Amino acid sequence: MKIEKKDFESMKAKYNKEVKKGKPGKGKKDRDKDNQTSWIFLDREMLGGLLAKADKDPKVGGIQFYFTEYTEETAEKAYPKEADAYIGQMTLVMRAANLKEQKLVTIGGAEDEYQGRGLECPYHCEPDPTDT
Repeated sequence: MKIEKKDFESMKAKYNKEVKKGKPGKGKKDRDKDNQTSWIFLDREMLGGLLAKADKDPKVGGIQFYFTEYTEETAEKAYPKEADAYIGQMTLVMRAANLKEQKLVTIGGAEDEYQGRGLECPYHCEPDPTDT
């Protein structure tokens, strides 16, 4: 799912203010999140689409991942029926990037450079992933 730059910035700001500082994420009505993310599944279509935008050299092209949290607004957009449960939940937002001279160079326009919304635990934890 594409994420608008302004939404990414608000999600990153919420994460930086809370979880990055060692505090709990804040959910609906400013309540502490007591069950943060255990894992996030991202499908090949999303990852492949981002990699297709990056440099074809496997030592240069890649994906830059950001730790973020759902804000009330972004939770409503991603999970309209379950938004209250996702407010304050950690998630990943990513974009295509290239590594040139040990510096990341991002790719894409402001409208389509950020992607997110994988399958997350909680709330989609059953069954646990297995090696089989």
